[in-house]
Amino acid sequence: MLTSRRMFSLGALASVLAGCGGRGGGTVMAGPAAAPGMQAVANPAYDAWVAGFQRRAANAGITQATLDRAFARAGFLPDVVERDRNQTEFTRTLEEYLAIAASEERIAKGRANYARYRDTLARIEARYGVEAHVVTAVWGLESMFGERRGDVPVISALSTLAFDGRRGAFFESQLIGALRILQSGDITPDRMTGSWAGAMGHTQFIPTSYLEYAVDFTGDGRRDIWGEDPTDALASTAAYLARSGWRQGQPWGGEVGSPGAAAGTRRLTPQPSGPTFAVGPNFNAIKRYNNSDSYAIGVGHLSDRIIGAGPIRGSFPPDRYGLTGDTRKELQQRLTTAGFDTQGADGVLGANSRAAITAYQQRNGLAVTGEPSLDLLLRLRG
Repeated sequence: MLTSRRMFSLGALASVLAGCGGRGGGTVMAGPAAAPGMQAVANPAYDAWVAGFQRRAANAGITQATLDRAFARAGFLPDVVERDRNQTEFTRTLEEYLAIAASEERIAKGRANYARYRDTLARIEARYGVEAHVVTAVWGLESMFGERRGDVPVISALSTLAFDGRRGAFFESQLIGALRILQSGDITPDRMTGSWAGAMGHTQFIPTSYLEYAVDFTGDGRRDIWGEDPTDALASTAAYLARSGWRQGQPWGGEVGSPGAAAGTRRLTPQPSGPTFAVGPNFNAIKRYNNSDSYAIGVGHLSDRIIGAGPIRGSFPPDRYGLTGDTRKELQQRLTTAGFDTQGADGVLGANSRAAITAYQQRNGLAVTGEPSLDLLLRLRG
């Protein structure tokens, strides 16, 4: 995965997927919502590290005034370390990914926001040459159209991760970047919030990428990607894609046989026996934003749905349990009806669905596996 913009696009999505009935995106997908109630705790070793870091930051051009403001209320966040060390590895099929990234809820919200910000998006498209519905789709996958921007203090999160040392050099570079942003006056320390890993704003920029790509589209003298107004964040995303080689007027690609696929120069079948996609240069530009085929297809497909295109036409094969998307949804619906709530019926069997299966198995004297099966579905059908 590329780290030029931010670090955890799919990690953010994974955290979202974990909470689905099964970001992403999340969140989905998209987005990295902050863990509620993260509290700083006393840590003398962290305090000593901060003192040494501040000397390095001063040598990098950060003023003492900026350091004093930034660290006045910063502290060690143990929950951030726990998140970093215990990230669950999610292996999602493209079918599961798209079920979240282009869910009916996300499509509906995408169309509503596309209409709400039509004039702003049109001006952004005119300046940067990136189609408005594509920018809207990135926004949807990254923060559910601003609903999940994250509320973890960025200075605390990045200093905690830099101190912890597992990827110390990377996070220290991001911390220096965050301090440069504060020093520029774009944001104040109390408003500089984001994900536990330091990704910020409506479209989840890490600090170094913000410094390179963020723009002040509103003309108020600040590049504000954090506030309720998404304008600067959307324009910054368009600026990023434009500098990543976006070609205006060309589709990203599409499912083979669809209109957008006519411009495709390369074919790929991300899920064996599933639909095949033809993709072109703009697919690669999206991958510069997040280096994942599933992410790029998710953005492209959601962008198409936002402007009225239909769902994927090709079929996906049964999963390793012999279940299709429809039977996974039925399993979730029947578990919920039986009193074992899966928190939604999207066909993605995530943590909530597996917890419901486990509870059902325990209640009914079955072998407790937490795994779905055709036999379980037949039992629920009665």
